[in-house]
Amino acid sequence: MTTVKQQKPLSKNKLLGIAGLAWMFDAMDVGILSFVIAALAVEWNLTPGEMGWIGSVNSIGMAVGALVFGVFADKVGRKKIFMITLLMFSIASGLSALTTTLFAFLILRFFVGMGLGGELPVASTLVSESVEAKERGRVVVLLESFWAAGWLASALIAYFIIPDYGWRIALLITALPAFYAIYLRIKLPDSPQYTTKKTESRSILQNIKEVWSKKYAKRTFMLWIVWFTVVFSYYGMFLWLPSVMVIKGFTLIKSFEYVLIMTLAQLPGYFSAAWLIEKAGRKFVLVTYLLGTAASAFVFGSAESTTLLLISGMLLSFFNLGAWGALYAYSPEQYPAVIRATGSGMAASVGRIGGILGPLLVGSLVTAGYEIGWIFGIFCIAIVIGVLAVLLLGTETKQVELE
Repeated sequence: MTTVKQQKPLSKNKLLGIAGLAWMFDAMDVGILSFVIAALAVEWNLTPGEMGWIGSVNSIGMAVGALVFGVFADKVGRKKIFMITLLMFSIASGLSALTTTLFAFLILRFFVGMGLGGELPVASTLVSESVEAKERGRVVVLLESFWAAGWLASALIAYFIIPDYGWRIALLITALPAFYAIYLRIKLPDSPQYTTKKTESRSILQNIKEVWSKKYAKRTFMLWIVWFTVVFSYYGMFLWLPSVMVIKGFTLIKSFEYVLIMTLAQLPGYFSAAWLIEKAGRKFVLVTYLLGTAASAFVFGSAESTTLLLISGMLLSFFNLGAWGALYAYSPEQYPAVIRATGSGMAASVGRIGGILGPLLVGSLVTAGYEIGWIFGIFCIAIVIGVLAVLLLGTETKQVELE
């Protein structure tokens, strides 16, 4: 039997750069989807219900991917799953640009979602396990900040490419760079905690059961509630942002321009959360930023003037994405190394169920004639439920050494 060659550990910055670059390309694809939905609605004559399904099938794939690849990451290693998921995501995303029917587009978006859903919790687990406790939270939030850079890039691509060159070119532009990230990841070492603490005799079923054992049940229940409410509200609101702007009376190009401005606020949202998370703690950042999200969503949904729409939209981006960063830092810290990817993946998978329901809910309520303000009010309530779960069930994990 041959021994596995030990890879030299990467520096914190290099690890963050390699993982973050791929994270950025993932965000570009999710971000561009919100603009593509608005463009497809015009080109393919889609109903609001069909538009909702495009966002939801992506989340169905993410739910499956988070569960399947999360549990396998504790069996075969973080790096292998990291590579497989990015490859699946990149190929399916590129092929989706070539489709001519809604059915084919939905099938490929399922596989895009599956790759993406599997990758994100595994990536945050890998980075979390590779960084010292004193800066672990900050580095994971900074990893999440690449998501904002990807969304910003997708907004720029949508604004400059879709009106003149079409959505197919936009999708290809977002899919192709991901292959470069695959090349970079070949040099990425696996998590030191996985390589030193892995127990190959443990079954996947054992790991799943342990996530719900007496010791971890409270943490798991808390995470599932928070993940569900955050993902439900995020995908319900953000995948519909360009379309909501159109519903509010703006042209497609103008709505792209305004969403681009709102997207810029994501970066300071991440950076402020990264600064606060090691000073004030995970629970403080999650609660504060989620409450800020709820308030911003309420104002955005009922706003009539362009100025109020832009300000509340920017605050929505600022607070919501800062909360996402804290959630990705907080989740892996709830479990020991042997079940860390399983626990994080299962929570993310439950969250993606919310991501399926959110866009569908908006589509059905818009079709039924409900006001956008009323619809966004539902997301406000969901976020407050997530806040209560963190306050009542969550434990602080700031600078705690991982098991």
